[in-house]
Amino acid sequence: MSSKESYRVELRSAARQLSDRCLYSAAKWAAELLIDIEPDAHAPASSASSSAASARATPSTSSAARPLSHLHPAASAYRRRLRSAASSGDIAATPPAGVSYISTPVPDDDGFNSDGGNDRYLLAKSYFDCRDYRRAAHALRGQTGKKAGFLRCYALYLAGEKRKEEEMIELDGSLGKSDVVNSELISLERELSSLRRIGSIDSFGLYLYGLVLKDKGCESLAVTVFVESVNSFPWNWSAWSELQSLCTSTDTLNKLNLKNHWMKDFFLASAYQELKMHEEALKRYECLLGVFRSSDYIQSQIATALYSLRELDEAEVIFEDLLRNDPYRVESMDIYSNLLYAKECFSALSFLAHRVFLTDKYRPESCCIIANYYSLKGQHEKSVLYFRRALKLNRKYLSAWTLMGHEYVEMKNTPAAIDAYRRAIEINPRDYRAWYGLGQTYEVMNMPFYALYYFRKSSYLQPNDSRLWIAMAQCYESAPLQMLEEAIKCYTRAANSNDSEGIALHQLAKLHGVLGHSEQAAFFYKKDLERMEAEGRQGPNMVEAMLYLARYYKSEKKLEEAEFYCTRLLDYTGEGDGKKSSERIEDSSNRFSLDGHWTFWFMKFFENIEKHNIRPSNTIACNVITENQHNE
Repeated sequence: MSSKESYRVELRSAARQLSDRCLYSAAKWAAELLIDIEPDAHAPASSASSSAASARATPSTSSAARPLSHLHPAASAYRRRLRSAASSGDIAATPPAGVSYISTPVPDDDGFNSDGGNDRYLLAKSYFDCRDYRRAAHALRGQTGKKAGFLRCYALYLAGEKRKEEEMIELDGSLGKSDVVNSELISLERELSSLRRIGSIDSFGLYLYGLVLKDKGCESLAVTVFVESVNSFPWNWSAWSELQSLCTSTDTLNKLNLKNHWMKDFFLASAYQELKMHEEALKRYECLLGVFRSSDYIQSQIATALYSLRELDEAEVIFEDLLRNDPYRVESMDIYSNLLYAKECFSALSFLAHRVFLTDKYRPESCCIIANYYSLKGQHEKSVLYFRRALKLNRKYLSAWTLMGHEYVEMKNTPAAIDAYRRAIEINPRDYRAWYGLGQTYEVMNMPFYALYYFRKSSYLQPNDSRLWIAMAQCYESAPLQMLEEAIKCYTRAANSNDSEGIALHQLAKLHGVLGHSEQAAFFYKKDLERMEAEGRQGPNMVEAMLYLARYYKSEKKLEEAEFYCTRLLDYTGEGDGKKSSERIEDSSNRFSLDGHWTFWFMKFFENIEKHNIRPSNTIACNVITENQHNE
C-alpha cells in the first residue's frame, strides 16, 4: 500500500468514527483532507521492502514534497525566503514529525451491555443531532461501553454549555460579562477522572476530559490529557486545536511529549502560526503540500501567514483561487476581507460581502465581512451593528471584538472601544492588535503613560511590526513626555523592521537634528533621500532632506557635496528656475575655485533661502514648491 493510500484509509476510517461520535467539526476536517490527497502518479513497486518504505513516508520527510509553484507565480519571492531560511538551519527546536505509528484507526469495543444497546445509541445520536442533549444523555443511562459513555458525557457537557449561554443572556444580555459556569463540569470531572485512573477511558473520553479541565482552569493537567488523547487517536483535529490553544509559548510547545505522526505536522504548523512564527509555519505547510496537494485548508493557512507577513499581493492571489475553487466557502474569508480592507479594494470587498450574504448571512464570518465593507465606506455605525451581530453568534470571536474596538475609536466612543479591546484580550492575551488598540485609545485620551504600557505589550507580541514601534516612538515624542532618546530607539527598531512608509528614517533624522547630532541626522536624511529616490517619491520630506544636507556639508566645508544638494534643490523648484540656477552655477565656477572659500553662487542661494524663510516643515516652502510644480 502506498503512503498516500494509507493516508486515505486512515482518514476515511477517522471521518466515520468522528462523525459517529458527533464530533462533526473534526469529521469535516478529516473528510476534506481525505479528498485533498493527490492521486499517485504511478503504482508502487511490487517488492515488499519498497512497499513498506513507501508506507512509512510522511509529508515531512517524503521526497514528493514540492514547492508552492502551483499556487501562483508571485509566490516565488517568499519561496526563495523559505529556502534560504531552511539552508541557514534556524528552525525551531521541536522534534520533527516522523512516521505513522498507527496504520489505520481501529475502533474500540463498544461494550453495549444488552442486545438493544446499539439501538439505544442510535436513538441517543438522533436526539443529539436534534440538539436535545439531555434526552440523548438520558437515553444512554446504564450503558457502560466507552462509545456510549463518551456520547452521554459529551451530551451532558453541551447541555451545560447551552444552559450557561441562556443564563448569560438572561443576566447580562447577549454581549454582557458574567461569571456563570457550566453546571455539569464538577460531575463530569469526577466521572472522567475516575475512568482515566482505572484505564477505562479512550481517546475521545480523554478529549472531553481535557475540555472539562480547560474550562475549570486546570490548564497544566489539561495539556497532559490532550497529549494523551492525540497520541492515542491522532486524527481528531478538535483535540489538536484545543491543545494548541494552551500552547502560549514555544517553551510549552517544545515540552510536549508527542508521538511521531503526520498529523503532528499540521499541529506544529498551526501552532507556529498562532505564535507568530510565520516563516516556520510556511515551511511546514510547504512540506505537507507534497501529499495534500489540493488542500484548501493548507492554502488558506498559507494565505493567512502571508497576510501576517504583510505580503498582501501574494496572499490576495491565493484567497482569490480559494474562492474560485469553492465559491460557497466562508471559512477564512474574514481574513481575506481584512486584506481587502487594508488594500482599500472597494469593489472586491463589496463583491465578497454580497457573496457571503447570499451564502450564509448569519455566520459570524459573514457578519464580520459585511462589517468590514461598511467600515471601508465610512459607515461606522452600520459596521458596529454587524460586528455585534457576529458576536451574538459567537461571543468568543476574537477578530470581531478587536475590529469593533477600532470602529468605536473612529466614532470617538473611547469607553466602548476600551471595553471591546479588553474583551478581545480576555479571549486571547496574545492578540497584539487589541493591545495596540488600547494604546491608541489611551493616546487619544492624552494618557501617554497608559498608552506606552499597551504599546510595549503589543510590540513584545509582534516585535517585527514597524507600525507598533512607530506608535510607541510618537508617544515618547509627544508633548507630555518629550523622551527623545527613547523615541530614537523605537524609530531605530521600526527602521530595522521593514518600515515600508519610511516614517522611521525621516523621524530619526529630525530627532537627531533637534538633539544636535548633526552627523547622525545627515546620515538618516541621506538614507531617507535614497529611499524616496528609489521609490520615485517627492514632497516636503525630500526638500527638507536636501536642505539639511546642503547646510550640513557647508558647515563641514565639503563644498562639492554642498553644491550637489544645492543644485538639486534649485532644480526641484521648477524647470525654468533650474536652468537659471545652472547658468548661475556655471558662471560662478568660472570666476571662483572651490578651494575652501565660499563661492558666489552658494552665497546667493542661501540668501534666497533666507529671503523665502524656507525651513524644515515650513508650509510656505511647501506652497512655493507646489506652485512651481504646477507652473512647469
